[in-house]
Amino acid sequence: MAMMPPIPAVRRTAINRLSFDAKRSLGLAEIISGQSYAFDGIALCRCINPVQNWAMIHGYARVSTDGQSVEAQVRQLRAAGAEQVFREVASGAKTDRAQLRRVLAQLTAGDVLMVTRLDRLARSTRDLLNTLAAITGKEAGFRSLGDAWADTTTPHGRMMPTVLGGLAEFERDFVRARMGVGRARAKARGVKLGRKPKLTPHQQREALRRRDELGEPVREIARTYNVSHSTISRLPARGVAHG
Repeated sequence: MAMMPPIPAVRRTAINRLSFDAKRSLGLAEIISGQSYAFDGIALCRCINPVQNWAMIHGYARVSTDGQSVEAQVRQLRAAGAEQVFREVASGAKTDRAQLRRVLAQLTAGDVLMVTRLDRLARSTRDLLNTLAAITGKEAGFRSLGDAWADTTTPHGRMMPTVLGGLAEFERDFVRARMGVGRARAKARGVKLGRKPKLTPHQQREALRRRDELGEPVREIARTYNVSHSTISRLPARGVAHG
């Protein structure tokens, strides 16, 4: 039977944390060609069906400027079990962050992405939902140390994306409703909505006379008023234009 490759150091660390019964149940105590390995004083033999891709906890630490330090976040994440911590110096308003992309790309099924606070990961509900969707798509979990409810590794925590999605939809509907009411009130007060006309009524009448009666080129007329030629072309033969 072919020899199995050495067990990586990270995987050995994960194995060390298991009880002997757990190790035995995972098949880590079966002998192959008399090869055995010691973990924490317990003789373990190379397994016939080795467990691959052990679930890992990945930490993500972020600060906004170079003058700040991520070390406090890194210490918290490592104390909570993060085996690998990605450090980022970038504004939270920036959605395209290099280290965040890296950690999301490395997530595999069963892994957990951990942050110290939610605002280290996202600054808006929409950004948070997009990131959680990417994590869920990898069949991984998410946990925020400073927000007990933000832990998708628990049954209650797995409801979080659904609740946040509902809140985001409610927020969008609320904003649309308020904008609609505001527009209706403005129209009732006689406020004209939309873009301000580029030409005054007098300028429009003068431009029309030059275009339609005198036959001047549209581009020449436009240059006179410092507008595009399409503004002059769109002027109606009668009435006042709004372009």
